[in-house]
Amino acid sequence: MLAEMGWLVSPTPLRLPLLKRSERRVPPWVLSFMVLARLKVLLERLERRFELTDQEQKAPKGSVRWQQYAVRNLSRGQFLSVPCTFPDLRDDRQLKGAIRFTIERQLQSLETQREQGAFVHRLIALAESLLLKVQAVPARRPSPRDIDTWLRRPLRSDALREGVQAIDWTIEERGLAGLSDLEGIPWTMPMELFFEAWVETVLRAVAIRTGGRLRTGRAHETVSPLIWEPPYLGSQKFLLPDLIFELDGCTVIVDAKYKRHWEELQKGQWSCKEDVLREQHRQDLLQILAYANLAEAALAICCLVYPCSMTTWESLRARGRLFHKAEMSVRSRRILLWLTAVPMCTAADLVAGPFVTEIRSTLRAAS
Repeated sequence: MLAEMGWLVSPTPLRLPLLKRSERRVPPWVLSFMVLARLKVLLERLERRFELTDQEQKAPKGSVRWQQYAVRNLSRGQFLSVPCTFPDLRDDRQLKGAIRFTIERQLQSLETQREQGAFVHRLIALAESLLLKVQAVPARRPSPRDIDTWLRRPLRSDALREGVQAIDWTIEERGLAGLSDLEGIPWTMPMELFFEAWVETVLRAVAIRTGGRLRTGRAHETVSPLIWEPPYLGSQKFLLPDLIFELDGCTVIVDAKYKRHWEELQKGQWSCKEDVLREQHRQDLLQILAYANLAEAALAICCLVYPCSMTTWESLRARGRLFHKAEMSVRSRRILLWLTAVPMCTAADLVAGPFVTEIRSTLRAAS
């Protein structure tokens, strides 16, 4: 599923003692993925800085090495080759060299795990794509002093700190998959974020097949600020739907909920449900309906998505019961409320099919 998502989420290391050898149950490629995910973010946000550069220019620039120019260049008739030393804004070559060194080590590690499955091959492809971004600099193993210097930079970002930490893990062979028996790194990956990323993957497949535009809360593309007057520090500052999918004349707002509600709602009557379940589900409904105010289109579809088993999903699909629907009319706008579920054990394109069918049928009926 991580490979199917395109590695949208990654594990987070815990500030706990390292796992003992006898307790290490983490698949080795998971730690390689954690390193590569951090390096991907670091390369995307790599800061540039001024470095002194020695280069021959057609005109004087910076500090000119006149003696070299007069003795060597003029004697050869190279009048327009002026040796200069000047500050140039460029990427940090030392850090890029360390990144290349780390990626190459992780590639060596992943090559030992090809038999684990197709997702490892995709992870290798991710590493090779990152390697292309740093191929212009030679690989360089950083020293502990280099690591300390990078971590002490003023205005250092989280991307830099986490990326340098991943480089340090690889240098120490801590959690380096397949190449070391050293103690492993404890990590966590919240299932709420994992499920949101899976629903995003499904909706991205829907967007490709329908020509819609998808905005994600994960990338902070759906933030809608709440402006208080006077400013109030103790309340909600913004609304952040998980996903907003836009088509001509229609906006689909999706909120992914990693809860067992879907399976439980299929059993028995609403009045027989436990009070806690009913209250939590009521809060989900109120939250998604509040997001309906963010839609500018005349037709807004508010969709709550829950996980379910593959058996349940196939049964509901066969009986045409994948979507439970309600409708509200507010002046000139229509607000549709959908409840649905997706399995977490199949291809995204297969799960996207019913979404595409429902959206197209709703648009045809609205027109």
